[in-house]
Amino acid sequence: MNDIKLALLGSEGAGKSAVLVRFLTKRFIGEYASNANSLYHKRLSIDGRQLNLEVFDPCSQSGESRCILEEPVDWADGFVVVYTISDRTSFLNAKNILAQIKESRRETCKGEVPICLVGNKQDLCHSRQVSEVEGRSLAQENKCLFQEVSAAENYLEISNLFTKLIRHVMEQLKLRGDRRRYSGSKSMAKLINNVFGKRRKSV
Repeated sequence: MNDIKLALLGSEGAGKSAVLVRFLTKRFIGEYASNANSLYHKRLSIDGRQLNLEVFDPCSQSGESRCILEEPVDWADGFVVVYTISDRTSFLNAKNILAQIKESRRETCKGEVPICLVGNKQDLCHSRQVSEVEGRSLAQENKCLFQEVSAAENYLEISNLFTKLIRHVMEQLKLRGDRRRYSGSKSMAKLINNVFGKRRKSV
């Protein structure tokens, strides 16, 4: 059984938790504000391989909150960075988050860092502030996967993007061969359990 660890990052109001819960349960939860960090766990099968998936969903990040990113960046094998197409500020914050991930992992990760940039709330095209071209261009600059989605309307697109990202993570883990975890792994587990409270959720 392979262990895959993902971190979900994005601004408040971007709908990152809605994207995640849509993937895990196929249900749309609507918008809600959370001031707590959550660790979700799910078993799934991809390409005939059984996987243990853990997804860390921390409090929403502003563009300035480097400290919030440090532990998830060390812990995760891959990242989902979410912004909303109807809020340019969330897009700029996503750009900052991508830069922080790249900077933090430059020395510890050889090869590409598996990341998927997600433009959420595609159903709000009437109030779009970020074009699809801009999102795709930012993803190309950072060598990320890219997808615009609507957590409210489309489960399949969200499922596909997570599947693509997990496949990319598996390829990178295979390239690293020994599958050694980063030094932050154990401290991250302690941080989640002791500081953030035991909010481990199985779905």
